[in-house]
Formats: sequence, C-alpha cells, structure tokens
Amino acid sequence: MNGVRRDPWGIPHLRADTVDDLARLQGRVAATDRAWQIETERWRSEGRLAEHLGPGAVAWDRFARRARLDDTARRCHDRLDAPTRRWVAAYVDGVNDGLTDGAAGAPEFAAIDRAPGRWRPWSPLGVFLVQHILFGTFPSKLWRAHVAATSGPEAVGLFAAEDPGGSGSNAWAVPGDPATGRAPVIAGDPHRMLELPGVYQQVRLACPEFDVVGLAFPGVPGLPHFGHAGEVAWAITNAMADYQDLYREELRRDGERLLVRDADGWVPALRHVERIDVRGGEPESVEVVETPRGPVVDHDRRTGEAISLRTPSRVEGNLGFGALLPLLRARTTDDVAAALRVWVEPVNSVLTADRRGQVRRLVAGLVPVRDDRCRREPVPGWDPRYRWRDDYAPLADAPVEGPTVCANDRRPDVADLGTDFAPPHRARRIAGLVAEGVEPDVVHMDSRLPATALRGLLDRLRPDGLGGPARALRDRLVAWDGRMRADDADAGAYAAWRGALARRLHEHPRLRPLFDARPYDELFAPWTDPAARIGYALDRVVAGLDRLDGDVAPVAAAALEEVAAGGPSPVWGRRHLLRPVHLGVAPEVDAAVEAMRAQVDLSGDTDCVLATSSIPGVSDECWRGPVARYVWDLTDRAASRWIVPFGASGRLGDPHFDDQLPRWADGRLIPVVTDARQLTPTTGDEAP
Repeated sequence: MNGVRRDPWGIPHLRADTVDDLARLQGRVAATDRAWQIETERWRSEGRLAEHLGPGAVAWDRFARRARLDDTARRCHDRLDAPTRRWVAAYVDGVNDGLTDGAAGAPEFAAIDRAPGRWRPWSPLGVFLVQHILFGTFPSKLWRAHVAATSGPEAVGLFAAEDPGGSGSNAWAVPGDPATGRAPVIAGDPHRMLELPGVYQQVRLACPEFDVVGLAFPGVPGLPHFGHAGEVAWAITNAMADYQDLYREELRRDGERLLVRDADGWVPALRHVERIDVRGGEPESVEVVETPRGPVVDHDRRTGEAISLRTPSRVEGNLGFGALLPLLRARTTDDVAAALRVWVEPVNSVLTADRRGQVRRLVAGLVPVRDDRCRREPVPGWDPRYRWRDDYAPLADAPVEGPTVCANDRRPDVADLGTDFAPPHRARRIAGLVAEGVEPDVVHMDSRLPATALRGLLDRLRPDGLGGPARALRDRLVAWDGRMRADDADAGAYAAWRGALARRLHEHPRLRPLFDARPYDELFAPWTDPAARIGYALDRVVAGLDRLDGDVAPVAAAALEEVAAGGPSPVWGRRHLLRPVHLGVAPEVDAAVEAMRAQVDLSGDTDCVLATSSIPGVSDECWRGPVARYVWDLTDRAASRWIVPFGASGRLGDPHFDDQLPRWADGRLIPVVTDARQLTPTTGDEAP
C-alpha cells in the first residue's frame, strides 16, 4: 500500500510508485513530524533567525550572511543533474505541503507568534550546509592562532587533539562467516550535539527501485549517512580531514570600491551590504565581502586583518547531492563506493558491507592539496604558496579483512588528510571488545576510561604531602576501575577532582594569557573559549605542561584538597545530567527538557566508547553524545536494531516525542521493523 504507515515507535515507513513521489512523501513527513526543527534550520541557512527569535540570534545570522550559505546552496542546486534536481524539488513540494499541519502541532510557532514560510528549491542544500559548516576544522585554526599569539607557538601542541564538535563517533564491521552463511554486521553510533528534536530521523523509504531503512537529516532527502538497503548497508564517521582553509586578508577602500591584496597587487573584492532584521531590536547591517579565496567570515581584532574561508563546496559549487539517489539504489559495496565518488563535504570515513560478504572501507569527499601550514592556522591570502592546487587529494578505497573499526582515529587511510585526530584508545577498546565477541549493544555502552596521563597524575602525587581526607580520596581514585558508570560514587569523585584541577589551571601562569581579550566573533566561542579548550584537552595539558616549565603536581594536589574538603561527591549520573540543545522559546518544551534530565542518569564520558561529552572545569553536564545507535545485520534485516536519544516525533505531546529516551540512556535498542503487519496508518499520513 502506498503512503505512510508507522511502526509501534512512530517511525514512518514510506512507500510510493516512483522515486519522486517517495521524495514528496519524505518531505511531507519531515514537515509534519519536525516542522519547527526544519524551519529553524532554513532560517539559519538564510541568515534570518534573528528576524524570528530576536537579538540572541544575530551572531549566527551575521556569520550565515558573511559565509554566503544561502548563495552557496543556490549555486550547488543550480549545478545538480536533472534527475537529482527533480527529486529534490519533489521533496521541497512535500515539505511545503506539510508545513502548515506540522506547525499546528508545534508549540514553538505559537510561542513566537509566527507561521512557517515556503521552502525554495535549494532549501534542503542550505539545511545540509548549516549542519556541517562548523563541523569542519576552520574554527580550531582560529584557536591555534590565539594560542600562538598569547602563549607562544610551543603551547599550541598542548591542544593538538580532536575538534570539540567533530568527533566521538564509532563504527565497526564484523565480517561474515561463509561456513555458516552468516553475512557481515555493521554497527556504530554517531556522536554530535544532542539536539532536541534529534538531528537524525529514523525512516524507511520504499519504491519499486529500492527499499531502504536508515537515518535521515530532517530537511534533506534520502539517507546520506546510515542506511540498510537489504543487500547492502553503509555507515560513516568523521574522517577528521582538513578541507576548510582560513586566509588572512588585507583590505583597503578606494572610494566606492573595496580592494584586497593579492599576489600581483590590489584587486577588487566583491562587496555588498545586507540587512538583518531583528525581532524586538534594531536592524543590523552586515557587509558581505568575498575575496579570490572566499567569503570573509570574521576579522582579527588583534591584527585588523579580515579572515576569509575557502571550502570545496563554495569553490566547486557542489555539495555532493548527486550521490544521494545512487546511494539509495545501491545493492553492493561497489555501488556504494561508486555513488560516493561524487561526495564533497563533510569528508567521511565510510564502512560498507553487503550480503555477499564483501566489506569495504573508503574515504568520501574532497580534500584540497596545498601547503601544510594551511592545515594549522590562517595563512596570508596574498602569498601564492598557499593557493590550492588543481587536484584534490587521492582517497583510500579498499576491501578489508577481519573486524574493522573507525573512531575518528589516525589510521593509514586518513593520516595524511588531517591534523587533529581523536586519541586511539576508543578504536583500540572497540577492537578488543569485538575480538572477544562482545555484542554491539554492549560495545556501544562501554564506559571504561583509558589509562591516560590525567589518571597517571594521581599515582605521581606523594601521599605524605596530602592531608588526611585528600590522601584517602587519592587512594580511592587510584584503586578505582576507571568506569564512568552513572551509579558510581568514585566516578563522581574523579569528575569533581578533574574539574577542580581544570579550573585551577585557568590561573596557571603558562595558561593565563589565553584568557586575554579574544580577537574573534562570539559565534566561535565554543572553539575559542580557553576554559572550554583546557577542559577538552585536559589530558594533553597535564602531559605537556611540565615540558613548558609548568609543574602540574601542586595544582593537582590542591584540587584534591579542595574536593576532599567539600565532602562526598554525588554519583556520576547526578553530575552528568542530560543537557540537550534547543532554542528554548516555548515554556512547555523547557519543562519537558527538565523532566528528561530528572528521568535519566547517564554513564560514559568524553574518552569512553560511550562518548557522552562534558567539559571538565566548565560543566559536567552532557551536551554531546550518541545521536543514534544502530546494528545493521546483513543476514536478516529484521534482526537489525537502532535507537535515537528522544523519539521519532519533534512535536511535544506526541507519544513518540521522547519515548526512546529511557532505552537510549540504558543502552537498549529497538527493532528495525520490516513486517507490514506491525505497521499502522495514522490520521494525517495519507498519501498526497
């Protein structure tokens, strides 16, 4: 039967006679289930969030206009091949068909007294850009420039670790067994900000050409990252490649013209002024400038130079949407690899396996070839040595034997593509558990911390130099098994100690200069805030500060004394509270979030396989974690399982708004339903 049916978890199962009719259904369901979410993402892509939400959104809108997100989306749309353009158009038609009904059930629209607008043909590409423009490496280059300027180039290495927003994801493949006829299994869990509603939407897309279950981006057609097509399945992690460059630009005015310094002198820059309307405030004008390198996204308040951003999607006028339909039609790992050859950004590590037993690992995207300094910091735009070369870097694509793990780590297939990778312990831990035959559901929830420099610091502290309570606390933590379990008081005490240590390091003479006036836009604070960056890189700071004539041991001892004097610490789960990211415009949604926080206790930590992230020294609350978990079984798709943090619906009051949350927190998965007898039509889901 064509139309929309839903399984017991409210997950939509869509069926149509053609791929375009199916795209129309997918767009309509995204609008009815996630109207507020996809409309705010469209406003972001157009730089019109402040028009609806007020002054607090101006920083984003200023960046979106400067970065030319909407213009880039339009350019990329104009270059789509005809079948893909028609397919995207059908999706947009479905969104526009469903937005009014979707908004009627979303309290946020009523709270701000706004109705949804109309999507344009390129809006899905803009939504995809919004999700990934800050997912790359360029904000960390601003941070490195700040560290070098305030604390010296030798201090930059203290923070050479994974990007705060870009990693924590895991994926692994277990090969099949020809002797028993068992096909491969792919499992994993992408980690991103825990947004409410969730960044992924579980869905099934079926038509005569394909039948695929997977995780969609609301507002974007298809299943670009995670899917199971029956005969083949695929999953991605961030390859940690460096594909975004920042250039320092010298600008000068010549009457009405704006000139930019180039290799051969001063040349005209593209310039115009746009108006940002601000709800409840005065409009703000923003100068939009584009140099031969790319759009100017900020200015360095320290040097006066403009900072331009160069990305493959802007340079090529291509986001890789041409991969999306062929990916849905894939039947083998060769088909998946062929589809992803036109992928652009973000650059992903891909694991794919098929029912024949083939397992393949490849890298998809475009990584420019240029001087290595471009990977570390903003470089002079006028110097020709930093130009991109004509070709992009060759990317790995090869079959693999045996269990295979991708965890944002520095592997041979990605090592030459980036600078900052996740530490290797997640990948090693997963590989060890898989080798022992541990079930994927259990691997997902592994909460053991590695034996790092931070934990080793406790061993280095002399007990006779500590007071009695501090000595007892140190002995407890040295004997602790290192598992960040929600119900563990030792895990809570460890978190209290490292938080106190991080805060004290803020005042360390070697690190205090980082807190001087920061030269970049407030939007980049998550990447350039010294307190947060010390927390993210605490293990490396502890390991490297001694080499910079900074003794960490007295700071660690003082932190122990502080925590011991404060009495017993709460168990980890009461410190590590869920903090989903949401716009907070409707009081009833805020109340629902508070109820969620009280409902679940979270295990895990940033360096665990269960990478539920917090920021030591800033907050123990969890704002990033697994935004989905999945187990794709290629022997029998009905044996596959998955989960998302909240639910299938983004509408408060819907029974499937947050019904998956308790299972997500506990590590339980729900079945991928394939039996039509378990599907029911729902009022309002009839085929258009």
